[in-house]
Amino acid sequence: MALLVGLTGGMGSGKTTVGKLFQSLGAYVLDADEICRSLVEPEKPAWRETVDLLGNEIVRDDQTLDRRKIADIIFNDSDKKKALEAILHPRVMAEEQAIYKDIRKGDPAALVIIEAALLIESENYRKVDKVVVIVCDKETQIRRIMAKNTFSQEDAERRLQQQMPLEEKIKFADYVILNNSGLTELEEQVEALFHQLKQLTV
Repeated sequence: MALLVGLTGGMGSGKTTVGKLFQSLGAYVLDADEICRSLVEPEKPAWRETVDLLGNEIVRDDQTLDRRKIADIIFNDSDKKKALEAILHPRVMAEEQAIYKDIRKGDPAALVIIEAALLIESENYRKVDKVVVIVCDKETQIRRIMAKNTFSQEDAERRLQQQMPLEEKIKFADYVILNNSGLTELEEQVEALFHQLKQLTV
């Protein structure tokens, strides 16, 4: 029996790294962010709706959307953030379910993981069998965000303040991965959890 698992955490918690580790062990990993990007390719319905909502200034010369400009707009305008999520979330979730269905046809015992920053906020957690939350201390989060996005500490802290606190996300978790230490410890946790989840697909 296939198993659909939601993998989430805050900015800088290590979702991408954990997703890659699961994939290296044999899980199918769906990146909600990548799916979202494909849905807003030039002239697709969600592209047009997003441009209508946020304005032509988010469109680059090649007609692709400027994600940094979009982020700047929605982090400063909660109404536009909600409106954009209403455009994108249902489409992303529908696409995830369609991909999951296709994977199950070819591999009835598949372990499929959806890596999604807003798994809980979008209520997509209701559509998965298990929820995994990655947590780390705030200082580590801020350091990783600054390194990855070239944000100032103030910008990093402001972004975190607008996200659901990790303490809240943990309440929805079936499993928690702690990512404060090095890669070796993280690999050990992911491998152990992978085998636990695979047992549920037998």
